[in-house]
Amino acid sequence: MPKSRNNFNNRQIGTYYEIRAREYLVDKGYQILTMNFRCRTGEIDMIAKDGAYTVFVEIKYRSNNKCGLPRESITYYKKQKIVKVAQYYLVYHHLGDIPCRFDVIEIYKEQINHIINAFMEG
Repeated sequence: MPKSRNNFNNRQIGTYYEIRAREYLVDKGYQILTMNFRCRTGEIDMIAKDGAYTVFVEIKYRSNNKCGLPRESITYYKKQKIVKVAQYYLVYHHLGDIPCRFDVIEIYKEQINHIINAFMEG
């Protein structure tokens, strides 16, 4: 990412870090199923396969910690929304009761932190 973010809008910055997160997970052996899955309820940044698990991934970036670490921006309400979108995804794709988990890719400055099983359903 260029030193000056003045020439970039938030969507472009978000896209850049989503690509970095995707590359990171692919390097770790994950299969990316979809990016930015949307439905009426909301959006999930990335859905991937890690072995038998379907992984719903929230990606958060911060260039500084004025507002806390990236993971701290994922509120209880946001987690519930992600879970509802994940449930919709499973029903929509007729996947039934399969092993799933919710991960967070936290990017602080340029450091990637992968939080596996960051939160639970319910």
